[in-house]
Amino acid sequence: MKNGVYSLLKARFLINDDAVKNWRFIVFIILLAIIMIANTQRFEQKVFMIAELTNKVKELRSEFVDRRSELMKLKMESTVSEKMIEKEIFPSTVPPIKIKVKKEKEKNFLEKIWQ
Repeated sequence: MKNGVYSLLKARFLINDDAVKNWRFIVFIILLAIIMIANTQRFEQKVFMIAELTNKVKELRSEFVDRRSELMKLKMESTVSEKMIEKEIFPSTVPPIKIKVKKEKEKNFLEKIWQ
């Protein structure tokens, strides 16, 4: 047992006659470790990017809500009338008149033309 641990610490398994098999296995494990580290790095970058984009979406959503409420205030009749008074445009004192077009007259007119 003592010789086994001692030979392991001195790395005799790397210089023995069948060391080529050991070196191949060690190189294979090192390549796997490098691939695993690279994969973890890419995963962490994506996680940070997702967190950053999530924060950006939250900011844009809050800005959208602010702009929408501001637009609603600007569209209110009282706000519009205040802006118009500043430009010396006053509301009409005469109510608007509806113009109604009767389709029967148009129909009769078209029938007379075609006859």
